[in-house]
Amino acid sequence: MTRKNHAHELLGKLETFIQNLPSALELGKTPRELYDPITYILSLDGKRIRPLLSLLAYGIYKSNPEEILSQAAAVEVFHNFTLMHDDIMDDAPLRRGKDAVHVKWNKNVAILSGDVMLVKAYDLLLPTEVDKLGDVIRLFNKTASEVCEGQQFDMNFESLEYVHEDEYITMIRLKTAVLLGFALQLGALLAGAEKEDAQKLYVFGVNVGVGFQLKDDLLDVFADQAKFGKQVGGDIISNKKTFLLIKALELAEGKDAETLNYWLSQNEFDKEEKVKAVRGIYEKLGIKSITEAKMNSYFDAGFAQYDAIHFKNEDYFLELKKITQDLIHREK
Repeated sequence: MTRKNHAHELLGKLETFIQNLPSALELGKTPRELYDPITYILSLDGKRIRPLLSLLAYGIYKSNPEEILSQAAAVEVFHNFTLMHDDIMDDAPLRRGKDAVHVKWNKNVAILSGDVMLVKAYDLLLPTEVDKLGDVIRLFNKTASEVCEGQQFDMNFESLEYVHEDEYITMIRLKTAVLLGFALQLGALLAGAEKEDAQKLYVFGVNVGVGFQLKDDLLDVFADQAKFGKQVGGDIISNKKTFLLIKALELAEGKDAETLNYWLSQNEFDKEEKVKAVRGIYEKLGIKSITEAKMNSYFDAGFAQYDAIHFKNEDYFLELKKITQDLIHREK
């Protein structure tokens, strides 16, 4: 018997809910510069992974996840708030292939609109049952603070000559992974799951989130250009301190170290030449295998937690696991 595709159905309901948010949240019509950017960024082609995780985690314990569309959307609104502000700090011109908000409008507008998005995320959490609302707000605040800590660490790294592997893992755990963990924990808590199981889902999400970022680091250097969808080697070109570069700087000796440091010091260069040279050093040092081993250790740790949780609805349990595994094996 074919299992029902809950994720596909929930994504459709989630997308409809998010597209109707401007009216549901009673976003004002004036000043347009404040509210139009919110509608704009929410309309871009996001994957909605985080709110979907909340819905599926809820479905593991209760069979009506559409009951928490508002709380799941809060996770997505917060995520897009962080993207709006990150793009300003990174001076990134594009977001999902379109002009970033600070480019389409300006930086001051993007800051203020982002602030409103954070406020509206709280509005979306308000339908939570009173006996659960305190825990939800506390965990949301903790997560939001940690995401900001991660972003600050990432900015700090730009001016540091050397970043240790553990410092990098801490940064990506805070900046990226904790929100995945919270999304899963939120769904479980709202469904009335035991706190121990909700915590296991959180740890699962955090570990998998770290693994996802390491996968992104890897794909940026070794992906098939035809499948990747963006320039391969972008991190190399910008000297971004990814796990791969950190390990290469740690392991390179002699001529390899000299060549690597040469390319890191150049302000003007041929991009293809630099990518080819640095990737050649990575290949010589076995950086790909080292990164894969590190990445898989986090995936394994995550699924050890996941397989230990108690669940009520097997369909949702298996579907959430499959979606995560599909993301792990993505090529773009």
